[in-house]
Amino acid sequence: MGLFSLQGKRAVITGGTHGLGMAMAEGLAVAGAELIITGTTPSKLEEALQYYKGKGYTASGYLFDVTDEAAAIENIAKIEAGGPIDILVNNAGIIKRVLAVDMPVEDFRRVIDVDLVGAFIMSREVAKYMIGRRCGKIINICSMMSELGRTNVTAYAAAKGGLKMLTKNLATEWAPYNIQVNGIGPGYFATSQTAPIRVDGNPFNEFIISRTPAGRWGDPEDLAGTAVFLSSKASDFVNGQIIYVDGGILATIGKPSNE
Repeated sequence: MGLFSLQGKRAVITGGTHGLGMAMAEGLAVAGAELIITGTTPSKLEEALQYYKGKGYTASGYLFDVTDEAAAIENIAKIEAGGPIDILVNNAGIIKRVLAVDMPVEDFRRVIDVDLVGAFIMSREVAKYMIGRRCGKIINICSMMSELGRTNVTAYAAAKGGLKMLTKNLATEWAPYNIQVNGIGPGYFATSQTAPIRVDGNPFNEFIISRTPAGRWGDPEDLAGTAVFLSSKASDFVNGQIIYVDGGILATIGKPSNE
C-alpha cells in the first residue's frame, strides 16, 4: 500500500451526512476506507448512505447525538464489534448566530456541547480501543474561528478555540500509543448553506473573495486531500497540528482599500 492508501481502514465520520463532512468522507472512501457515518436525522442519514452506496463505497450509518455520552459509548462498542475504528473524524457541529449580549446561556451551552464536548466524548471512547491497538488517527474539524473572532459567533468561536487546544492536549497524551490527533480548519467554502450569499453584488461574497489570497471560495473537495493525509500513514509523525485549508486567509492581513 502507498503512503496515502486507506485500503482496509475503517473511518467514523460524525455529521457525515451533508456539506463538508460528506466531502471529507467521500475523499476517505476514494482512498479506500470503509465509511461509518453518524447523524441525528434519520432521513438525512438514509439519503447520505444511499449516495455513498450509489458511488460504490462501503458505508454504514448510526443514528445518535454525539453529546449523549451513553449513546456514544453504546454505538462505538457496536462499531468496534464489526472491526477496528482506525480513523475518527469529529465533524459534527452547530452554530448559532446571535450577538453575545443577546445569547441565552442555554444556546451557548448547546454549541459548546455539540462542537467541543461531543468531540471529547467521541475521542475518549474511540481512543480506549486505539490505545489497546497502539495505533489510530483522530481528526477534529476546527475553524478559522479557532484563531479569529467575528461578530455573532461567540459560542462557536469559544468552542472551536477549545477544540484546537483539545486537539493539542489529546495528541500529547496519546502520542506514546502511536495515535495522531490533528485538526483541520476550513476557510469559507461553497456549500448549500452559503449559496444564498455567494452571488455577485452580495457584500459578504465580495469580502470573502477579496480577503482570500486565492480569490475564491473553497470547493468542498479541497478538504478531501487534507483529510486523507491526516488519516494515512503519510502523517504518522504529524501530531497536535491544525491545518488551515483557507486559501491563505490566515496568512495575510488583507489588501489595503486602495489596492
